[in-house]
Amino acid sequence: MLTINERLGDQTELFRLLALMTALDIRVAMPGIIESYDSDRQTATIKPAIREKVNISGNQEWTDIPLLVDVPVMFPRAGGYSITFPVKKNDECLVIFADCCYDAFWQSGGVQNQIDRRRHDLSDGLAIITKISQPNRLSGVSTDSLQIRNDAGSAIIEIADSNININSGNINIGPNTTIDGRSFLGHTHGGVEPGGGTTGGVT
Repeated sequence: MLTINERLGDQTELFRLLALMTALDIRVAMPGIIESYDSDRQTATIKPAIREKVNISGNQEWTDIPLLVDVPVMFPRAGGYSITFPVKKNDECLVIFADCCYDAFWQSGGVQNQIDRRRHDLSDGLAIITKISQPNRLSGVSTDSLQIRNDAGSAIIEIADSNININSGNINIGPNTTIDGRSFLGHTHGGVEPGGGTTGGVT
């Protein structure tokens, strides 16, 4: 009867195979496609965008990874401020998998004792919503300013050095707008009489 060393040749090959088998069970990150989004719970059902080749009855076949359900969607948010956007079916995302189960933290926040000890599991994904694939890459990306924009580039709010630039078809501003300390709609001009003349600046 052959020993393991005789079958594998040497310990280096054995360690390589063991490392490969371990790596196959570890989840780190993968691209995904939004199947549905719950805006109230801010969770998504996500279809993994990468298939895996598995051995089925001795045959190597490509198979879909199961849908990821109840995946929290992460918006940029801190210090009482947020940037949000409408998540739609077929949006792309990056799903990262936590080192450990985070169910207790997700439900209650703060520092928690987690009974379930699973590691790098498909059940512990977190979704960063962003276009990843080349067919969906963003065009006309600024290389010298910060922009909040739509994908088409037809509506842009830009911070460039000390300037704020707004480029949009229509700009709607609320009724309580204040410009340099003066009410936009409530200000008046003194020392004028009705007629066809033009007033001076805001006072």
